[in-house]
Amino acid sequence: MKYTKLGNSELSVSRICMGCMGFGDAKNGQHSWTLDEGSSREIIKRGLELGVNFFDTAISYQSGTSEQYVGRALRDFARRDEVVVATKFIPRTPQEIQEGVTGQQHIERMLEASLRNLGMDYVDLYIYHMWDYNTPIYDIMEGLNNAVKAGKVRYIGISNAYAYQLAKANAIAEQHGFAKFVSVQGHYNLIFREEEREMAKLCAEENIAMTPYSALAGGRLSKRPGETSKRLEEDSYAKGKYDAAAQQDAEIIARAAELADGHHVSMTEVSLAWLLAKVTAPVTGATKLHHIEGAARAVELELSPQELAYLEEPYVPHRLVGVMAQNTAASANEKHVWSAGSQKI
Repeated sequence: MKYTKLGNSELSVSRICMGCMGFGDAKNGQHSWTLDEGSSREIIKRGLELGVNFFDTAISYQSGTSEQYVGRALRDFARRDEVVVATKFIPRTPQEIQEGVTGQQHIERMLEASLRNLGMDYVDLYIYHMWDYNTPIYDIMEGLNNAVKAGKVRYIGISNAYAYQLAKANAIAEQHGFAKFVSVQGHYNLIFREEEREMAKLCAEENIAMTPYSALAGGRLSKRPGETSKRLEEDSYAKGKYDAAAQQDAEIIARAAELADGHHVSMTEVSLAWLLAKVTAPVTGATKLHHIEGAARAVELELSPQELAYLEEPYVPHRLVGVMAQNTAASANEKHVWSAGSQKI
């Protein structure tokens, strides 16, 4: 395993981040393919053995049971100071808005719940899971800064945001002396490269770490044409993100398979090796031991500039999907609540 600094932080993270959305009680979530605690622990333990020290979960994954599984496994298999734990909080609910719960109060509540789930005193990286168009960004940044000052969060990150939103948020943080976002977790992989338009450029200039999710496109970049799996068949959310562009993506997937044959490695290794040439640490979901083993091997595979270009050449622009498609609709009706009260920044 190789390690690197997470953007403008002092966190040393493995080049592979274990995505833990697949862990948790299926009865408490929207995914039927999630793993029970015993299977989750086995994969987490194997990841640690392979040198993975970076783990990503969220309070919204299976109603917090993903956090619980991850927290218990890490307490049993690792020292707290040897791992980097990231979790995420969701926007205020309509009920909280109606009750007048502020963004600062919401973050405090969410963080306390996550710490209880994890059984930890602090998280290394606390991530703003998706943009809240009903809450002033000043409130979000102040709430996160309060968590950092209290010692319950070491650094903060953002997910599912536009480049302008990340830039605006960090500008507000700088203006008020708040903690700034050191990482962004967006939708980015070999068959979905829209982050290259603006986000990748901003992150390169500001040394903000990119830790993209859906690194293997819900398994599409690890399966040859005709191969399938339970998740490919049952993951309706991933189908919504990728099925519409399946025909135009097929050539890229075929080229990944071709290079995998040439290197005598798996498609997972080729697809992640391409992404590792672009970002700090892809978030790689694992629901089988060979998933994390293949991801770890990808760190050792270096593709040539010609091979990288060969994989990229067939790409055509994609429409925004998933959470970012929802963001597009929300931003069209945005009320420009950039700061507390009526003041605009």
